[in-house]
Amino acid sequence: MLRTIGKRSGYAALVAAVLVATTVAGCGGKPARPAQAVAVKATQVIKRDTPVTYEYVGQVTAKNEVQIRAKVSGNIVGKMVSGGAAVTEGQPLFQIDRRQYETALLSARATLAQSEATLANSRLDTIRYRKLYDQQAIAKQAFDTQLSAEAQHAAVVDANRAKVQQAVNDLNDTLIVAPFSGRIGVQIPDIGSYVSAGSTVLATISTVDPVFVQFSMSETEYLKFTRIGKVSAAGEWGKDLTLLLSDGSKYPITGQIEQVDRGLSQETGTLTMKASFANPQKILIPGMFARIVAQGEMRTGALLVPERAVQEMLGKTFITVVAEGDKAESRPVKMGPKVGTMWIVEDGLAEGDRIVVEGFAKAPPGTPLKVSMIEPEPNGAAKPASKAKQ
Repeated sequence: MLRTIGKRSGYAALVAAVLVATTVAGCGGKPARPAQAVAVKATQVIKRDTPVTYEYVGQVTAKNEVQIRAKVSGNIVGKMVSGGAAVTEGQPLFQIDRRQYETALLSARATLAQSEATLANSRLDTIRYRKLYDQQAIAKQAFDTQLSAEAQHAAVVDANRAKVQQAVNDLNDTLIVAPFSGRIGVQIPDIGSYVSAGSTVLATISTVDPVFVQFSMSETEYLKFTRIGKVSAAGEWGKDLTLLLSDGSKYPITGQIEQVDRGLSQETGTLTMKASFANPQKILIPGMFARIVAQGEMRTGALLVPERAVQEMLGKTFITVVAEGDKAESRPVKMGPKVGTMWIVEDGLAEGDRIVVEGFAKAPPGTPLKVSMIEPEPNGAAKPASKAKQ
């Protein structure tokens, strides 16, 4: 048994030697070729004082927005506005049928006149009763009863006078006017529609200039701004805010924070703010999404790298560095805030490090590199360097 195993082991060793010899012979006995250098474009890490900006997604809302409801019931007999039109404060919008309210006013006035006549007669009786009482011709109880009757008649007059005023108000409320200048919604009733007092929404009007852009700030960001003196609970922050529209364009007018919520939302843990922006050209409309750009702290000696050089994998961030001997090195880095198309690097790189911005996908760690240096433009783009290192 032992001899058999020994023979098999010797046979296996002989086969392995033959295979090695064959491989070497097939390769002509020459060593393997060195890996070919991969062409990449690289730039240097920049160090400079950099103002940090923060972006927040916001939504445009009207400063004032109100649903117009009828105060009286009836059929609409007049419509003096079209859906979506611009309106001015006090402009007539709808007319509700006046007839029943005119009749109610006439009836209330007649009732008031009747009660006033009764009061006038009661006051004459009081004068006569006073004379009789002074002459001790009637008992004091009779005189007190007359005084009470006069007071009751006076109270009836006051009640009827209030009914007349209510009837006047109801009649005036049949004409519905714009409470402020703005734009009316497109959903408005037609002539002949019946509206109920207090429940039927006739239209929605919102102001258009200026407008609010509402956004939320996290608790961490709020604390950060508080430490650098950029925000307080009193809203002393955000004097020059930039607005970026959904198409990427920059809104030409800056805004400022006007309202800060009293506390953090219990659901989201964020602080809601409203920034006011002038809107003379009526570009901003309620419901539109935009990004608020706010100036934060100044980072002294910040290290900047182009955004396109940053690689993310499994929740970690890497940058391919041109290491000694022009070989690729994948280096983990800690990223700070984004500034335009550049990122601030907080740890992992040093000033002057060469980092790959194009071609790193073809250059795993250890790959020889053929490096062409480029310089970043101020906007984060890149241009060829004056000298290229090969």
